[in-house]
Amino acid sequence: MSLNPIDDALFQKMAEDISFCQEILQVILGDKELRILDNVPQFVAKNLQGRSCTLDVKCSLGNGRIVNIEVQKADDDDHQRRVRYNGALLTTNVTDPGDKFKDVPDVIVVFISRFDVFKSGKALYHVDRIVRETGKLADNGFAEIYVNAEVDDGSDVALLMDVFTEDNVYDDNRFPATSSRKRRFKTTEEGVSEMCEVIERNRAEGRAEGRAEVAIELLKEKLSIEMIARATKLTVEQVKEIGKKNALI
Repeated sequence: MSLNPIDDALFQKMAEDISFCQEILQVILGDKELRILDNVPQFVAKNLQGRSCTLDVKCSLGNGRIVNIEVQKADDDDHQRRVRYNGALLTTNVTDPGDKFKDVPDVIVVFISRFDVFKSGKALYHVDRIVRETGKLADNGFAEIYVNAEVDDGSDVALLMDVFTEDNVYDDNRFPATSSRKRRFKTTEEGVSEMCEVIERNRAEGRAEGRAEVAIELLKEKLSIEMIARATKLTVEQVKEIGKKNALI
């Protein structure tokens, strides 16, 4: 199987294992003592007023921080704004109504890409808030970390990215959890079968999402629900649900 951890489908399965998430965060955050209390792959960050997002994985750390890890192969969007949006959604989804702002959890977004977002020849970037007039750090509890597989600087992060992107690269000494998890889904019959199920499910969900988007546009044009159902091959009940969800009915 040609998929690698940088691919959404394989990362989704690998991220179900807490030891894998813990290992890569220990490397990227430079903290061998880091511990993950729980992890939620495909975490749905809801936005009742606009666009919701499904985050690749949400991790809760032992020190109280919440981490979103995202993987991205294609350089086809404004990824800094993607990180900003994901971080804002995650923050609102892990904060309870009535919480004081001082109690809002610290959030980190780790963005792992095949390409160098900043085109500056580094495998790892930390983006900090700096007061322009003083040059001092202004920490509001939100951190952005960008990792890429394009730059090989010989660091542990770059070596980890080799395992993430290269078909036959494993490093059991440095990254045993990552290598073991990758090997399972690429080389064992059981693991490959699980991956096939994920890929087929993702395709089906993609087709359903496409039909829903068409239904939304037709609802905006005030077509009848029955006509939209026939055109999109959705049921009348599904069209009604889409319409209510998007305040079009």
